[in-house]
Amino acid sequence: MVLAGAPSPKPPTTLNPNQVRGFWAAWGGWALDGMDASIYALVLFPALTDLLPRSGVAATPGAIGYYGSVLLALFLFGWGLSMVWGPVADRFGRVRALMLTILWYSLFTFLCGLVTNIWQLAVLRVLCGIGIGGEQPIGGTFVAEEWPEDRRKMGAGYMHTGYYFGFFLAALANYFIGASFGWRWMFILGGAPALLVGWIRRGVRESAAWQQRLGDKQRRPGMGQAFAELFSRRYLRRTIVMSLLFLLSIIGLWAGSIYVPTAVTQIALRQGHAARDAARLASYGTGVLSTGTILGCIALPVIAERLGRRQTLGLYFGLMGASIAVAFGYVFYMPQALQLFFMMVFLLGVGGANFAMYTLWIPELYTTECRASAIGFTSSVGRFAGCGMVFLVGAAIARFGSLGTPVAWTSIAFLLGLLVLPFAGETRGKPLPI
Repeated sequence: MVLAGAPSPKPPTTLNPNQVRGFWAAWGGWALDGMDASIYALVLFPALTDLLPRSGVAATPGAIGYYGSVLLALFLFGWGLSMVWGPVADRFGRVRALMLTILWYSLFTFLCGLVTNIWQLAVLRVLCGIGIGGEQPIGGTFVAEEWPEDRRKMGAGYMHTGYYFGFFLAALANYFIGASFGWRWMFILGGAPALLVGWIRRGVRESAAWQQRLGDKQRRPGMGQAFAELFSRRYLRRTIVMSLLFLLSIIGLWAGSIYVPTAVTQIALRQGHAARDAARLASYGTGVLSTGTILGCIALPVIAERLGRRQTLGLYFGLMGASIAVAFGYVFYMPQALQLFFMMVFLLGVGGANFAMYTLWIPELYTTECRASAIGFTSSVGRFAGCGMVFLVGAAIARFGSLGTPVAWTSIAFLLGLLVLPFAGETRGKPLPI
């Protein structure tokens, strides 16, 4: 009901063609990032079953869990190195850097389909991580700077759904291609994102904020200068706090969500399903996870505007932590676990949308000349520590001979996150700094 005399709600600002094209370029790159990352999770079991004996290692469940964790840790190490793309984007522009990251990870994902042993795959996963880790910070920076203020926050939520649509695309590909033609064709399919680059090159120009502030070459910071600004007196606390929060999210995602397909496969085989059906159920589980996360991403900006950034992230942390603990610590070991595990995976997916908060929040904490560097650093540096955590989880899986309990322990990270949150700066109601 609208009171008489009350002003009508102002309609949202209409997006111009570059804002629309730029959003879909960023979203599409992030979706194909998600597809690439999810391909590894989906093919982990069949790929290592094939490659470990060729590398002189017996393909036991414990060995698959351990070496799968090692490869994941190496991927995270490469993702940590991807922080270099932030200074590149601050110096040379968001669109150029975006194209380079997509070309990079497309090439090395394609080559993963041609490997003959586990060591070749390990090297290529490091190189894939360098490219994949650069796309989201640059795409998120572009959307934050190019979209109008009244739509920017929803744009962050919408953009982050791309990664999880990528999970869904990978699940569909595994259902129809991986289950029928084998894991190698999944990696070869992962080379497709390179086709997006031509469209980006032709149709998208730099963000208005970057052109206004840094379009003149004389005003652009050097890459070292943009990076060093993150540790100035003005930004040091923000950089430390956001890096810690992102690290804790990483532990939950890469030591929790990434094991969903393997967990579903093992539950399905234990309940008597054939290997081919188990692979398809793993794809279904990834689809359920993706659906929950997409819905969580869409809801997050609305909740963040009502509760604030800190309380919203705390809410998502709590849901994610509880879901991981129950799904892997209890449901995984039930005799007939599959149906209830899928239900928990949906809730885990909703909680996993906590990453959308960083796409919304971090751009609000830094100005244009170092914004991409800030997003790149805070979203990458924690992955080095995440490598160590993944090794610990892998070692625990090998020791226990099961992935359930070790993965459930990672839920502790979200309790630590709740302790760090009060130190983060609240930006609700403040415009994007130029």
